[in-house]
Amino acid sequence: MTRTQAEYFRDLVSSQETLTHQWLDYWYVFSNFNTWQFWTILCMLVFPLILLYFFIDRTKIYQIAFFGYTTHVLFAYTDTFGIRYGLWGYPYQVLPFLPSVSLDASLIPIAIMFVYQWTLKRKQNFHLYAVLTAVAFGFGFKPLLVLCGLFEKYQWVNYIIIFFIYLVLFEGAYMLTCLFRKMKNSTINEHKGAVNGINLIYMSQKLLGRKRRGST
Repeated sequence: MTRTQAEYFRDLVSSQETLTHQWLDYWYVFSNFNTWQFWTILCMLVFPLILLYFFIDRTKIYQIAFFGYTTHVLFAYTDTFGIRYGLWGYPYQVLPFLPSVSLDASLIPIAIMFVYQWTLKRKQNFHLYAVLTAVAFGFGFKPLLVLCGLFEKYQWVNYIIIFFIYLVLFEGAYMLTCLFRKMKNSTINEHKGAVNGINLIYMSQKLLGRKRRGST
């Protein structure tokens, strides 16, 4: 690292530290425990987790949980990108250093997890219900957040773009889940094939041994 680069990097770190302190000051003044917005967002975080505990299908819990976790990761990365580039923001936060944790870690993943679980149980087309869920979030839930002052969009972002973001991320989580399930099933089949091969060799050797003993 050159001297110029090191100085530039230190300036960026210092600016980031200053900005973090400013966000903390903002949270203490405008988004603290005395605001109804704080408690609303906290409910968005806690209530879906309670519902998940009681209503998740425990017979497919790992598959559904993997899908939900993948959804959470994709939305967390996307929200971080959007916030950092000033495309949207959350004026009220449960945690000042995780501005969208209620949506990215709870409400959105758990909502689509229940949709995914329902399509698995009823053998329905997930893609159709992913579109419907994206419509509900993009054109229903997000405008409601804007109306309540809990979400702000900037620059070229509109509700159609938000809808497509939801849809792409839902489909991305679904495809990743299918990919890992396929990898798991292929590994299991290979293992079964290897075990069957070993059993066949063992049985063949056992039969040959019996024939040899019978001939003597």
